[in-house]
Parts: sequence; C-alpha cells; structure tokens
Amino acid sequence: MNTFGRYFRLTTFGESHGIAIGGVIDGCPAGISLDMDLIVSTLQRRRSTGGVSTDRIEEDQPEFLSGLVDGITTGAPIAFVIANKERKSGDYDHLSEVYRPSHADYTYQAKYGIRDHKGGGRASARETAVRVVAGAIAMQILHAQGVEITAYTSQLGNVKLPGGYLLEISRGDSKVGCPIAEIDCLMYEALLEARQSGDTLGGIASVVVTGVPSGWGSPLYGKLDARLAEAMLGINACKGFEMGDGFALSAMRGSVANDPFIIRNGQPEMATNHSGGVLGGISSGAPLLFRVAFKPIASIALPQQTIDSNGASQTLTIQGRHDGSVFPRVLPIIEAMTALVLADEMLGHRLVR
Repeated sequence: MNTFGRYFRLTTFGESHGIAIGGVIDGCPAGISLDMDLIVSTLQRRRSTGGVSTDRIEEDQPEFLSGLVDGITTGAPIAFVIANKERKSGDYDHLSEVYRPSHADYTYQAKYGIRDHKGGGRASARETAVRVVAGAIAMQILHAQGVEITAYTSQLGNVKLPGGYLLEISRGDSKVGCPIAEIDCLMYEALLEARQSGDTLGGIASVVVTGVPSGWGSPLYGKLDARLAEAMLGINACKGFEMGDGFALSAMRGSVANDPFIIRNGQPEMATNHSGGVLGGISSGAPLLFRVAFKPIASIALPQQTIDSNGASQTLTIQGRHDGSVFPRVLPIIEAMTALVLADEMLGHRLVR
C-alpha cells in the first residue's frame, strides 16, 4: 500500500536513491494558510544528528507543485517533491546479491522478484520525509482545533525514564529527544558507545496528545487505537505499540485498571487514564497516551552471517552511511503519522455528525 488515510489521504512515491521522493495529499480542506517555515523546521528535526547518525545530510526543501495559491490550500490535491541530492549509490554495490540480516532485502525479493539494493529503495526510511511534510500540514489543521502532539524518547537501550507519561514536556536542546537532561545525556553516552563499537540501539518513544475531544474514532474495525497502532507499526523498525498502560494492564485487577468517571467544572472526566484516552475505539476526551517500541537499526558495522541470492553462505560487514539508532530522528515521524490519523478522524467525524 502506498496510500494512507480515508478522508485526509497521503500517497507517497520515490526511492532512497532515486531522483526525488514525493507525495500527493487528497482531502485537505480549502482555505488553510500553511506555515511553510513550520513544515521546513519539522523536516529539519528529522535530519541527521552529529556523531550518532548517518553522514547523509539532505537539504529537504519540499517543492509544492499543486494545491496551493500563495500558500493557501485550494481543496485540490497537494502534490510535492523533495530532491535526493546526496546519493552515493556505489556504497551499496556490494549488497546487490547479498541479503542483509533483519532488512527487507529478502522479503522484497520474495514478493516482487526484484529489489532495489541502493539504500534499501522503497524500504528505506528516506521515504518518511514525505510523511513528515504531510504530517506537518495535518498538524496545522489540528492546531486550529487545539490539538497538540508530542513524542519524546523514554528509553534508549537500557537507559529509561522512570515512571509514567510526562504530560508537560519541553523539547529543549536534547541530544536524543529525552526531556530530562540528565537522562538524555546518559542515553546519548550509551548510543555513542554502541556506535563506536560498530553496533546500534533500540528504544521506546512515548506520545502525549492533548486537545482531542470525545467522539473521534469508530467501533469495531476502525478503532482509534487500532488506527494509531497501524500508523506506528508502519514506521521503519517499529516492532511494538501499547495504548495507555498497555501490557502492564494485564497484571492489574479491574478495580485498579478501571478509570472512574467524575464531574469537574460541570463536565464528565476520568479520574485516571490507564486506558490512554480511548474507550471502545473512540476518544474519551482524556489525553491520548501511547508508547512505540523500535528495534535496533539493522545496519551494523560488525560481521554477520547471511546468504546471497544463490543460497551460498556469506559473512557480511555493512559499509556506507547509517544511523546508530532511530532516535531522535524518528520523533517527528511519529508525530506526523499521529497527525495524519487524527486529521483523518476529525474530518470523518464531521461527516457523521
């Protein structure tokens, strides 16, 4: 699938080492004055971070081809491209006949009978820059409704934040996206150590969304939490999702896990939020809380056992430009995918009211 969404739909195209990547957004309402600086600054957050990520640094300046007049949406499809200028396809020549462990090389070959070995082609995280542009547009629609989305690094390797979700978060000048400076430094040091040894680290992002009213989402097959899970698991290297207290709920009694209703300022609220702001697949009005787990980046500079396309055993040491972890670059991607889901739900909610 190359299209995401029902009412606010994003279709993406392009490969890691092609001329460009790009997207088409259908369903964006007319009359929205887009903040182009916000779009570019969000893309910049996704760019490489010195010392722990790839040396490939793209300018990532989106060129809009349609759907805008003087920066205002017209209601027509919004098409845009982002040039790939820092292509070094020769770095991947040694991988043309070898399957990289825990990459999509083998599965793409099995499905299509052909694969693009240059940077992973369509399977590369390079494609996520397109999602970030579309998500930044969706975010501006949501901001007008009072919705705020923040993702932060709550665990990197074995270093983790204690306690539950942080409801008041400042981005600050963190190195790996953790809002607590002391722990952010410990995470960074762990990442540098792994990087220097030729290895990589996985981690967990926590996400807090405020301002979502009650009533967004659908029962049964279009549950809001299920759609968020689909969006997160569609991000490269994502291997886990939990809403609210998630797996910890399995060890609780119902008397502890339930979220009692109270009246505050004349409005119904929940005294706790173990459920993460979703009941029966529909938003409750409480903050949306969820966590997303990512495996370590599969490209490591250590010898690994694999096979080639002829089935012969090979020992592979991966060269080229690679990240030491998806963090912190994955955080704006998580926020973008969350925004795409919520903008889609907001527009769909208006149609059924």
